[in-house]
Amino acid sequence: MTTVFAIANQKGGVGKTTSSVNLAASLAATRKKVLLVDIDPQGNATSGAGVDKYEPEYTVHDVLMGEVNVEDAVVDTPKDSGFDLIAANGDLTAAEVQLLDMKMREFRLRNALARIRANYDYIIVDCPPSLNMLTVNALTAADSVIVPIQCEYYALEGLTSLMNTIEKIRTVLNPKLHIGGLLRTMYDPRNSLSNDVSNQLISHFGDKVYRTIIPRNVRLAEAPSHGAPVITYDPKSRGAVSYLALAGEILRREQAMQNAKASPQTPQSQA
Repeated sequence: MTTVFAIANQKGGVGKTTSSVNLAASLAATRKKVLLVDIDPQGNATSGAGVDKYEPEYTVHDVLMGEVNVEDAVVDTPKDSGFDLIAANGDLTAAEVQLLDMKMREFRLRNALARIRANYDYIIVDCPPSLNMLTVNALTAADSVIVPIQCEYYALEGLTSLMNTIEKIRTVLNPKLHIGGLLRTMYDPRNSLSNDVSNQLISHFGDKVYRTIIPRNVRLAEAPSHGAPVITYDPKSRGAVSYLALAGEILRREQAMQNAKASPQTPQSQA
């Protein structure tokens, strides 16, 4: 069964794109079939995956506009990355305005991905750092949201707004949408504020906070400039090990959920 993850946070600079690319590569390393969809006009997930954002003949913009079938927009990433990609570039900037005049505008991505969803174990959508129509499309298409959070004061303020948006999407557009987990990124355990915010997240959200923590790591920061996920660029780095651990944690959570659904419920005893 395919799971669609939206990697979302309206606050920029929290490791959203880094998490999208490296989670895709890490899940692919576990022999899962993975598609990364870049729906951010900056196209950073595209270039971070090793693809020139202006090279693909078709991008996610063409898919959203209904100009091509989604399968025609899927491109290969370098073989050692191991996952497929639907690219984005600056052309996507115009999409939000164009979407406003379209029928079923919130469902364009979901309906497109329905054609190829069964081909993958996981589809990961890298969202823009804003709560716009592109992000709404991603959340409407998703089963689950992963929220990267840098453990600082303002992160908590932005999280409240994002949670409200997710709840509205669930109520109006996508009742199956849920929070997959909160991912602490760029974490420095020597920083007391990071530790305080981390404890607050656990206090408020409990097991919704992933146990895996993504540390500040030079190799992780360098990898995008080389057009490669960190597990390709430096597989022994702390950043690579952390994202592989995150992939493992996600797989275990998914298995636990499937087991819970499959297990027959114990009938209540008669009073």
